[in-house]
Amino acid sequence: MRPAADFRIASGVHQPAYLQLARRGELKRRAREALEGLRQCLVCPRDCGVDRLADKTTACHTGRHAQVSSYFPHFGEEDCLRGWRGSGTIFFSMCNLRCVFCQNYDISQAERGPEVRPERLAAMMLELQDRGCHNINFVTPEHVVPQILEALAIAAEQGLRLPLVYNTSAYDSMESLRLMDGVVDIYMPDFKFWDAAMSLRYVKAKDYPEAARRAIREMHRQVGELCVDENGLARRGLLLRHLLMPGEIADTEKILAFVAEEISRDTYVNLMDQYRPAGRVQGNEFVEIQRGITGGEYEQALEAAGGVGLWRIDGRSRSGLKDQAFQIMRFWDG
Repeated sequence: MRPAADFRIASGVHQPAYLQLARRGELKRRAREALEGLRQCLVCPRDCGVDRLADKTTACHTGRHAQVSSYFPHFGEEDCLRGWRGSGTIFFSMCNLRCVFCQNYDISQAERGPEVRPERLAAMMLELQDRGCHNINFVTPEHVVPQILEALAIAAEQGLRLPLVYNTSAYDSMESLRLMDGVVDIYMPDFKFWDAAMSLRYVKAKDYPEAARRAIREMHRQVGELCVDENGLARRGLLLRHLLMPGEIADTEKILAFVAEEISRDTYVNLMDQYRPAGRVQGNEFVEIQRGITGGEYEQALEAAGGVGLWRIDGRSRSGLKDQAFQIMRFWDG
């Protein structure tokens, strides 16, 4: 086990990655390249190929401009993101997955949000910075990478200086991640399912596990382990989430073994026990997931993480489950 000091980075000497790209004009160039790609959209693994610049849409129901359902300082994220002034979340409407249990079903699948032009999206980032947020947190960004780059170039010119969090389902294309290399500071993917059949049933994407594994490897290559500053705030790196599902249908143990063996045993992992029936989980179609996570299931996941050598586990665990056989990592501990 490596000491916590190995994952510290001084805030005074660290600048967000995208500022260097902005200074040399590379951020604008990437934005232009990404927008041109919307003419035959391959922004996510759906590979729909429609002309989104002409406002033609398919899976994500998003055309030329991004849709934003809300933006605000979020105090429900991991402690290293929310700090004491909140994470500056921007929730994009629509999604490239169709999770039947989505807790944000109304904005991810049911209702389109208002379209925002790049100038307005840039203004949202700057407003969140002015409100004291510790970072800009793009939620469900997989299908709007070109629009984010376009707005970010404007925001950087106007004084944006906060780290960027890419808060994703991990159903990302390699092309989009190539464009975001050197732009994103903190990748936060949620690896949902290991099995293709389960993915087809619950998120309507048979190729999700393969795409997620590929994307997470690339995210880690770009930013490495999660590092924090002297105040315990995340500055750069990979923070991996895994939403626990009832009855182990997500294959949690296989996902954790993959992370330990093919990413890094130093990966910061949040085992989320917040699942509850939502979205389309009603009637008789999905009876197997019409309940929350039990204490036993959560404890089993913690034991599985420790069993494969993962030790940087997010510290907000269930009451009574904090004294595990392996260390629960807290960045602000000495």
